[in-house]
Amino acid sequence: MAVKGRFAPTPSGRMHLGNLLSALLAWLDVRSQGGVMALRMEDLDPQRTSLERADQIADDLRWLGLDWDEGGVEPAWCQSSRGAYYQAAFEKLQDMGLVYPCYCSRAERLAANAPHRADGSMVYDGRCARLTLEERADLERSGRRPAWRVRVPEEWVTVMDGHLGPYTQYLPRDCGDFILRRSDGVWAYQLAVVVDDALMGVNHVVRGDDLLPSAPRQVWLHRVLGYQPPQFFHLPLLVDGQGRRLSKRDRDLDLSALRAQYSPREVTGYLAWLAGLNPERKSVEPAQLISRFSWAKVPKTEIVAGVP
Repeated sequence: MAVKGRFAPTPSGRMHLGNLLSALLAWLDVRSQGGVMALRMEDLDPQRTSLERADQIADDLRWLGLDWDEGGVEPAWCQSSRGAYYQAAFEKLQDMGLVYPCYCSRAERLAANAPHRADGSMVYDGRCARLTLEERADLERSGRRPAWRVRVPEEWVTVMDGHLGPYTQYLPRDCGDFILRRSDGVWAYQLAVVVDDALMGVNHVVRGDDLLPSAPRQVWLHRVLGYQPPQFFHLPLLVDGQGRRLSKRDRDLDLSALRAQYSPREVTGYLAWLAGLNPERKSVEPAQLISRFSWAKVPKTEIVAGVP
């Protein structure tokens, strides 16, 4: 089967070095195998994302020399326009009896006596799955608008990550019933990313290892919906000198600052050096890295990055 990968940014702000590293490695993973590269905009939340930011991301990728064969900013490749696909998957899960409404507020979720994952994030305790029809009706009458969760089974799921190796979760303990649609009607990332990767034929997913904990639930959801899960490759995050992960708040490392000070070759060369693809820190074009690319060269732990 031909490799098909994707870069799927959230157009909520300017990309930073960490985003660029994910984009570069996703691109190299595909190009080194003669595959197909897609660009998708994960603009589910209308309060945080915009078409203007999506256009800027596309322009920044072109500036860096990273092209794509499918997708871009047209509606078919923007999650904000793909609600009908998510609705169909949602209804399929409903028909299987796996979906239930959750009326908990954020404060109530945080106050729940639920187990927590190793990263400190909360695992939902499933309290709303036990509500009676009368209790649900009372909550509806009081003005509560539910989110919608999927009920996970008592199942162990192992993801064979192409870079980090096996990663296993016991879904009830490590994941819990997760949200498919928010109470404001916005589709949740977990559902949208599974549906889109499956329907778009994506079989290689390269992304930061902060998303590794979500991989088992996505693999499970792929299987429940009758899809073939992709091969995942999780790469280490870029952190600053204090060990804090880079974010879009790091203005000195976002593309607006980088484009003002450095050439595309300089930025690519710095990223290639950080990723272990170049032994020296020198300018290079993305195409020059294709023959050198190997996941065996990429670090598996956090990478300290500064200004190029």
